[in-house]
Amino acid sequence: MIDFLNLKKINAQYESELLLASERVIKSGWYIQGDEVKSFETEFSEYCGVKHTIGVANGLDALSIVIRSWKELGLLKNGDKVLVPANTYIASILAVTENGLIPVFVEPDINSFNLSLTEMVKMYTDDVKLILAVHLYGKLCPMVDICTFAQEHNLLVLEDAAQAHGASINGRKAGCWGDAAGFSFYPGKNLGALGDAGAVVTNNSELARTVRALGNYGSEKKYDNIYKGTNSRLDEIQAAFLRVKLKYLDQEIQIRRLIASNYIARISNDLLTLPSAPTSQEHVWHLFVVRTTVRDSLQLYLKQHGVGTVIHYPKAPHKQKCYSEYNDLNLPITELIHNEVISLPIDPTMTMNEVDSVIKIINGFGK
Repeated sequence: MIDFLNLKKINAQYESELLLASERVIKSGWYIQGDEVKSFETEFSEYCGVKHTIGVANGLDALSIVIRSWKELGLLKNGDKVLVPANTYIASILAVTENGLIPVFVEPDINSFNLSLTEMVKMYTDDVKLILAVHLYGKLCPMVDICTFAQEHNLLVLEDAAQAHGASINGRKAGCWGDAAGFSFYPGKNLGALGDAGAVVTNNSELARTVRALGNYGSEKKYDNIYKGTNSRLDEIQAAFLRVKLKYLDQEIQIRRLIASNYIARISNDLLTLPSAPTSQEHVWHLFVVRTTVRDSLQLYLKQHGVGTVIHYPKAPHKQKCYSEYNDLNLPITELIHNEVISLPIDPTMTMNEVDSVIKIINGFGK
């Protein structure tokens, strides 16, 4: 069986270092907001090229607390609208609505799966105050154009970089394009913890201070609460694990790029639409997503031939029961994507023989 993603095998590569990291935390006697978190925040800031990293509990909290912070700072208010890609994972939308803001669902670019500048401009109105740019599947959005548009209209830009650790355009990595970014370190991410974890990155010191306070019960000083905050902090042990894995992130990205380039060059089957090859370092291939009108048949065929797949994502946010108020929206490109996408294995522990097997099996589909 060729696994879609084998987390046990991925983490086994670093087992000795992970065990030493856990031992270091256990022996320190300090388990919340200690030196491991501080060190990881410094190291991740240096990696992304930003001034501030604030560890939080997960990726959803990262997005939500940034938006909440902007409300506390008077830059956003209830009822403001947010341009957001309609085909994103639901967490992006949840971060908007749980803060009393209104999502404006933007049709994506059918080829990149990311925000379409044309569609974004079409959906813009004067009550839009924020662009939520989701770097879906590991590919950066067209951030030069998005940031230019945002500056022209005095809009905030929040990057949902949950799948794009290390992706860059012209040397600028995910996280340092917008006013802030939210990262997830869910175990399956390119930089994955061994549990839930997340972070906010920004170059704005006032925002960083507010985010940190809000995630710490609204407090900068113990028992002195400025805001009605929440408890969303990166655990010491997860920070220690992330410090180990951050050292190997670029190495794993290169393996993912090698697998993706083989897929793009060698998969030849008219029943599949492959992603376009990136022109730079903009894609880190968190997922390798293809489209097909015969998805169920392809997934069954691959399963029968020992190839694991996952569908990211089978139902669009605006079609979910929890967002029934948006169920009648007409978003044909988004719905086509959700009906046709399927993700192929792109595990950094895959052997080239396994990559060859996946390609050979797919090329035989429907023949």
